[in-house]
Amino acid sequence: MKLRTIQEADLAEKKVLLRADFNVPLAQGKVADDFRIRAALPTIRWLLEKGARLAICSHLGRPKGKPVPELSLAPVAQRLGELLGREVPLLPDCVGPEVTRRVEELPAGELVLLENVRFHPGEEANDPEFARALAAPFELYVNDAFGTAHRAHASTQGVAKFLPAYAGLLLAREVEVLSELAEAPRRPYYILVGGKKAKDKLGVLTDLLPKADGFLIGGGVAFTFLAAQGKQVGDSIVDEELLPTIKDLLQRAKAAGTAIHLPVDVVAARELSEEAETKVFPADAIPQGWMGLDIGPTTRAAFAEALGKAGTVVWAGPMGAFEYPPFAKGTEALARALAESPAFTVVGGGETGEAVVRLGLEKRFSHLSTGGGATLAFLRGKPMPALEPLRAQ
Repeated sequence: MKLRTIQEADLAEKKVLLRADFNVPLAQGKVADDFRIRAALPTIRWLLEKGARLAICSHLGRPKGKPVPELSLAPVAQRLGELLGREVPLLPDCVGPEVTRRVEELPAGELVLLENVRFHPGEEANDPEFARALAAPFELYVNDAFGTAHRAHASTQGVAKFLPAYAGLLLAREVEVLSELAEAPRRPYYILVGGKKAKDKLGVLTDLLPKADGFLIGGGVAFTFLAAQGKQVGDSIVDEELLPTIKDLLQRAKAAGTAIHLPVDVVAARELSEEAETKVFPADAIPQGWMGLDIGPTTRAAFAEALGKAGTVVWAGPMGAFEYPPFAKGTEALARALAESPAFTVVGGGETGEAVVRLGLEKRFSHLSTGGGATLAFLRGKPMPALEPLRAQ
């Protein structure tokens, strides 16, 4: 997929609307993880250095179409200002006469941040009138929000109907890397899958089954697979309604010769807490009253050994409840194994990216995507509506 990029645009003195992905975690009114903000800095700096009069918009959380003070972009404005070494004013809205006035007054090379676009119901509805209002003060539109590229929202797709549209540096790089991976991965090609629920990853497993050489499945996802094989998983999370589908998937993988590696042992507890008593059990013999919350030491070693033979690894989902120290060892062990691997390693954003950044290993992976669901949708060949207006003619 070839995209028009900002390197091709005449930016000097132009009023530019940049759609960034500043959907970052907050804690006590401050940005708790600034990875996505830092990832957008090259595009922001490029636009400012080329003399754009820049306004940035983004969503944050799920305010459901109305203002929610706790989901204001004020903490983002503060952190972005710290990273840029300049003040970043936050406007009180993303549309309206005040936005138009402030954008008109912006000198070349200066910027403002617009308030959360999801404070308006027209954003997620992709309402044409809201998109028109968002576009009205501007001359160019730049999309750098790969994490929302699979969403047809007003600020990601609708606004591009009213303005010349270009891809930012981050979005263009994401598409370049993932296009190469989707078309010609270095073999063997493994997918490392984790996360809480099997239903969240079923589409990935189904769509990538013909493309991958093997899957390694941990996290809560693994227990539905184990239960589908009749294993005893105690009180571990299981998507009961998916058991027939998972059985069919396992049969198809076997027929295709695609390896599916499941945990052989787990770290279990009676409750999910930092003080919980933990025990290691065989993955197929977890007692009632206990739930698996991380892959065990034997599984860590086996998964790391398998990944060491890979040519390409895509990692989507942590191996356990990594937010709690007693259940973080599986995720950490595989993050470190992949950081040392000669394979082309891709982290699919979301919680997995958060874990990698928390461990300080983000620069040790070939590509740390900002995408989460968008990354997986792209690799699965799903529609990416926000990318269509950016295609090079």
